[in-house]
Amino acid sequence: MTKKAQANTTQANSAITSYDFDAIIIGTGPGGEGAAMNLAKRNKKVAIIERYHNVGGGCTHWGTIPSKALRQSVSQLIDYNSNPLFNAGQNAKQLTFQDILSHASAVIRKQVNLRSGFYHRNEVEHFYGEASFVNANTLQVLRIDGSIDTITAKQIVIATGSRPYRPDNIDFTHSRVYDSDSILSLEHSPRHIIIYGAGVIGSEYASIFRGLGVKVDLINTRDRLLSFLDDEMSDSLSYHLWNNGVVIRHGEQFERVETSDDAVIVHLASGKKMRADCLLFANGRTGNTADLKLENAGLVADGRGQLKVNEYYQTDVDSIFAVGDVIGYPSLASAAFDQGRICASAMLDGTGKNRLTVDIPTGIYTIPEISSVGKTEQELTAAKVPYEVGRAQFKHLARAQISNNLVGSLKILFHRDSKEILGIHCFGENAAEIIHIGQAIMQQTNGGNTIEYFVETTFNYPTMAEAFRVAALNGLNRLF
Repeated sequence: MTKKAQANTTQANSAITSYDFDAIIIGTGPGGEGAAMNLAKRNKKVAIIERYHNVGGGCTHWGTIPSKALRQSVSQLIDYNSNPLFNAGQNAKQLTFQDILSHASAVIRKQVNLRSGFYHRNEVEHFYGEASFVNANTLQVLRIDGSIDTITAKQIVIATGSRPYRPDNIDFTHSRVYDSDSILSLEHSPRHIIIYGAGVIGSEYASIFRGLGVKVDLINTRDRLLSFLDDEMSDSLSYHLWNNGVVIRHGEQFERVETSDDAVIVHLASGKKMRADCLLFANGRTGNTADLKLENAGLVADGRGQLKVNEYYQTDVDSIFAVGDVIGYPSLASAAFDQGRICASAMLDGTGKNRLTVDIPTGIYTIPEISSVGKTEQELTAAKVPYEVGRAQFKHLARAQISNNLVGSLKILFHRDSKEILGIHCFGENAAEIIHIGQAIMQQTNGGNTIEYFVETTFNYPTMAEAFRVAALNGLNRLF
């Protein structure tokens, strides 16, 4: 937009003395919900725009909630088949992908009802349809029936999330080709699936399908799985997937995908060919900004459809903010909700006092889970921080033996001199829950964040939380 056009837009906006709403939120995922609830509870007149027929965004309908619900069902199936108390002398119980989808659908319905109640109780007005900018304070909403609503607001929050990246040379309309959204519409029961992309989504679905007894080929475009993790956690996941029969191919790129009525063949740049019943393409995501007509508001998204924001989640246009996947890292539902909440505070007082926590925990819902908070060993080594390691193997814990969850470990990284906890990494069942005990101690100030806390406190026995005491003792014993 030229300076003259921007000036005209500014004049047009300043001519508006009153708005329909104090704030309009585009998108009802975690980021949009966090912003809308905080603003509504501060007596602001708020509207939400959702293009889907129910609130919740991609997190509820296609991403976090359904995939974790699927994972839970498969994990319980694995527990049942591996426990001789329940399955002695019987054939292993079999479930199909369609069987476990019913559980995911029930969870989605409950989440939608819960979140719809939040908006109604706080008198947030709903608009269902496709949103697009007219100018920096005006939006059009194209409803399904073709009618158009034009609404204005003093401030607007873009919380439209992201969608799976789809290369142009792959036919995603074919019945054997899926992405991480469309896989939920899988109608046949594959015996063999190729998953292209070994990031968080690809690794999680590799666990899900392998747990159902499906043959899985996992194609990784990098040289190791989830390279942002501590190397030990990454290696543990690689070994566990390999031990369960997942074939992992590292450092590969697809060249083309060949489809037929009953199969799909992936041709790799290395010359390899792989054949399976279907393909799940899970390599990258793109911000949902293409249909917003951002140029009318004076905004430009980058090549990945993402928007640039400042520390208050404000875009280059003062009246427009953005949160969640549409701004990129960390692209976590948990962080998006906090971003929305913090963004709303900044919208209210002009300067946000709160900040997103530095040590954001990551939860990866493979089977078993992985969760981390703080620094990795490779980061500390590169920074030349003198650290030590304390470890606890789950197989040595009474609670793990009772529940038959013997696979996994907890690792605590701490400073050799101050004993400050620098990072915590967990691999095993309920890792995403266990990690929060350590996270709480890491946030303590005035000398409260030390590994000695875990030795000096008393844990319930038997519990998985006891792993912190075992790991702390192990680490302190390494000091000299």
